[in-house]
Amino acid sequence: QVQLVESGGGLVQAGGSLRLSCAASGLRFSIYSMGWFRQAPGKERESVAAISWSGSRTYYVDSVKGRFTISRDNAKNTVYLQMNSLKSEDTAVYYCAAQKFGWAGSSVPRGTDFGSWGQGTQVTVSS
Repeated sequence: QVQLVESGGGLVQAGGSLRLSCAASGLRFSIYSMGWFRQAPGKERESVAAISWSGSRTYYVDSVKGRFTISRDNAKNTVYLQMNSLKSEDTAVYYCAAQKFGWAGSSVPRGTDFGSWGQGTQVTVSS
């Protein structure tokens, strides 16, 4: 079955950077759309970034545009989220998600667009 394992989270000062990785197995990675979601304490889960299976479409929530970059390496079955200029409001558990073909880039990605999820990695930004 599909397995997604996130890594790269941690504690960082405001203004710093982190790169999250999500290693996927049990799937033909190149035909899966991938997404990053986050959930902060007391808040609903929100989509942060997504990349279509072809890699031609990406999505970013407004609050991270210009700071975060999603990318994929099909040879390594891995999707990345480069996070720069981190702010305290970025503090959350970040989840990787995957869906065969799935999100095509024409709409805001929702959690229900993805069928496979990782366990999450904590990102804490201190101000």
